[in-house]
Amino acid sequence: MTSDDAISPNLPAACRSGSAAIEVINLIKLYKTTRAVDDVSFRIAGGSITGLLGGNGAGKTTTIAMIMGLVLPTSGRIQVLGCSMPEQSAEVLGRMNFESPYVDMPMRLTVRQNLTIFGRLYAVANLRERIAQLAADLDLGDFLDRANGKLSAGQKTRVALAKALINQPELLLLDEPTASLDPDTADWIRQHLETYRKAHGATILLASHNMLEVERLCDRVIIMKRGRIEDDDSPERIMARYNRTTLEDVFLDVARGRGQEGLP
Repeated sequence: MTSDDAISPNLPAACRSGSAAIEVINLIKLYKTTRAVDDVSFRIAGGSITGLLGGNGAGKTTTIAMIMGLVLPTSGRIQVLGCSMPEQSAEVLGRMNFESPYVDMPMRLTVRQNLTIFGRLYAVANLRERIAQLAADLDLGDFLDRANGKLSAGQKTRVALAKALINQPELLLLDEPTASLDPDTADWIRQHLETYRKAHGATILLASHNMLEVERLCDRVIIMKRGRIEDDDSPERIMARYNRTTLEDVFLDVARGRGQEGLP
């Protein structure tokens, strides 16, 4: 798909047609005198998986929060699925979702209860059937009626992914989706994300420190440093420019101020 082709046929009339899945233009976020995000612009094609990389404090989480409408930009414009954020957030929030292992769901509620609450928030039709389908797809059956606080880290991650998929989102924003998982569970999560993207034509924006994960999943990588975009291309072309064989080596070059082609 191209960025201009992948538009939902049910796009609300209030939203602009012919747009990319995400379009960020001259985005700036100031916290007092600190520029957390500093004049960032990019367009993300519908149906693609894009990696958003950078060290701690690079501006990744703030950028995602502004895309979701949770944080107001100091200046700049954001379009999500053709809608201006945050002004038209009511038109688009039901078509997107977010997942992070760092955001816990209520611990005393069971998995089923949590998914029911989030499903109702998204006005999911046939919610009981949708939860049953997710339980089958994500292998939640053995602990569907167990309290969330009694789950292992891997089980919580699968539940968090189920929550993020409850409304079958067109746009999925992920913040370190496989952090602290064993290799087998992490690989299982990645496979499911790939399957979901292909089956639904969904767009995924993925913030991660797992470079192998990004190499495997992402069509494109945006590298941020100190609030600005340092590089933006396919993983293969970025690695070639830095004369590196892995994105991890590129990440280290960027973090340590080494230039392209591995030059000091």
